[in-house]
Amino acid sequence: MANIKSAKKRVLVAERNTQRNVAFKSAIKTAVKKALSLVNGEKAELDKALSKVYQLCDKAVTKGVLHKNTAARKKSRLTIAIKKLLADK
Repeated sequence: MANIKSAKKRVLVAERNTQRNVAFKSAIKTAVKKALSLVNGEKAELDKALSKVYQLCDKAVTKGVLHKNTAARKKSRLTIAIKKLLADK
């Protein structure tokens, strides 16, 4: 552990930010899985789930959790996967 007060504070802040980042990324992964599971369900529910993934990715970019290209890649790959699953259906 650090000896200087400001260094101790930085350790605490880094820990807090890490927890927030992990929670955000976990929420995105959960939303992606939910969207993929709704491919066989109603179209309205799938659109809503897809919109939620897009919203979470964009919010993660503004919060600095994800890079904008990472968010764009996640959204693109999800859209491609859903289209492929719908075509196979």
